[in-house]
Amino acid sequence: MSSEVGWLGELGAIALLLILLQLPALALLMTRLLSATRRMLPLRPQSATTDMLGSVSVVIPTLNEAHRLQPCLDGLTRQGYELREVIVVDSHSEDDTVDLVKLAAQRDPRFRVVYDDPLPAGWVGRPWALHTGFLHSSSSSEWILGIDADTQPQPGLIPALLQAAKLHSYDLITLAPRFVLKQPGEWWLQPALLLTLVYRFGAAGSATDDSDRVMANGQCCLIRRSLLESLDGYTSARQSFCDDVTLVREAARRGANVAFLDGSEVFKVRMYDGIGETWREWGRSLDLKDASTPGQTWSDVAFLLTVQALPWLVVPAVLVLLANIPAAASPTLLVLLTLNLSLLTLRLGTQFGIRSAYDRPASGFPLAFWLSPLADPLAAVRILISASRTPKRWRGREYG
Repeated sequence: MSSEVGWLGELGAIALLLILLQLPALALLMTRLLSATRRMLPLRPQSATTDMLGSVSVVIPTLNEAHRLQPCLDGLTRQGYELREVIVVDSHSEDDTVDLVKLAAQRDPRFRVVYDDPLPAGWVGRPWALHTGFLHSSSSSEWILGIDADTQPQPGLIPALLQAAKLHSYDLITLAPRFVLKQPGEWWLQPALLLTLVYRFGAAGSATDDSDRVMANGQCCLIRRSLLESLDGYTSARQSFCDDVTLVREAARRGANVAFLDGSEVFKVRMYDGIGETWREWGRSLDLKDASTPGQTWSDVAFLLTVQALPWLVVPAVLVLLANIPAAASPTLLVLLTLNLSLLTLRLGTQFGIRSAYDRPASGFPLAFWLSPLADPLAAVRILISASRTPKRWRGREYG
């Protein structure tokens, strides 16, 4: 009997420790999720006005992107006279990337190819390509719009960005996209990975006054030329594997008015093919350690393990325990169960809330999307793994 009492006492102590860890994390999560009720509505497609004429230069960094570049080129072709030029900065692709751009240039003279110089020491490929494109852009363009090759710009994208910038006096805007997923594994894992961002930074369109917690997405990044000049181009993000967040946070620290908005109605993105590529390629950048202090990175990892991964382990464990050992039903254990059931309820509600971030197939959402919360422990572990490692290979390049 004494051994049973001692065992139950240890169980209660563990439960109390988990409660003390999870309760403040739940309060923080609620604050971030509730901020979505005050967020800006998604940008809607707009028509260009005469004051936008030739005000934007687009820069697209490419390296062997022939398999996914065409929708991006087609989408930019459908933009109006606000788009002065499209500069494709190619890092000497070995596929048909450049040929696709040259074909587009035959139909639309706004397109041209620029080759970047060999990668300098201390630079990562993407910010170097963007920096090269900025240096080759027309000085008459008031804005530089960085676009990734895997994006699918929709008609009215650029006027929508310019109108938002004018209305709110933004110096820099990045957009959250509508994701295009195809394979069941993507539908299962990708939303769980996306939730690691929503849990840490809130929904797109939510405001923050802390420059160190600003979120960004470089797949579509509009930045005022004068601001980019003051930042010396992309040099502040030259060593970062999450250069978009690094650049935007540096701009915010210098007093720029920056925004991360919902762009699901004006641009789409097809990022990765299959669950394996999603795990490897996207998962290794979501920790954002290059844009954060070690303390921020590891506190975020602990937060995700506490609120996103742990509930899926605690709830079944406690239910099994209570079913088999009724004497374990202490108030502390019941509070722990209630707390984790609350976290799971929030998680399932958030899954419903992010459905608009996905391009709905003709048959509706796949079952794998609604089962995605079950991938939460894997997603949190993926961030832990990424935070523990320095990338050695990134988008076809090897780094020491």
